[in-house]
Amino acid sequence: MAVKIKLKRLGKIRSPHYRIVVADSRTRRDGRAIEEIGKYHPTYNPSVIEVDADRVAYWLGVGAQPTEPVLAILKKTGDWQKFKGEPAPAPLLVAEPKKARPSFEALGGEDEGKGEAITQKKKAEKKDEAAAESESAEA
Repeated sequence: MAVKIKLKRLGKIRSPHYRIVVADSRTRRDGRAIEEIGKYHPTYNPSVIEVDADRVAYWLGVGAQPTEPVLAILKKTGDWQKFKGEPAPAPLLVAEPKKARPSFEALGGEDEGKGEAITQKKKAEKKDEAAAESESAEA
């Protein structure tokens, strides 16, 4: 039985998420897997790659073959270089934590209640116009 490390697709039509799985090479893309060893979310900026390095090393050691997309992911994380005994690549980009937006009070905003709206309602205007027309017609 040939074992492959491949991507299993999840998510909606235009927002794919993948799991890196170890599966029999004869199974379909999203079929049954032997083990899940990582995640890959390409739509995030920067893309999220999480790989269990110990399990990858084990499966590569027992002869599992990675597919081309998984091989590219393993080269980015450095697991493939570690398996082959080559020098490690540069570290991956990590998303910066988002800064908290300042609150209204922190910006010095003062909330003073002004009361009613400035503009009149349209129904009231129509009634006033109708009343004015009837008065002018009587005179």
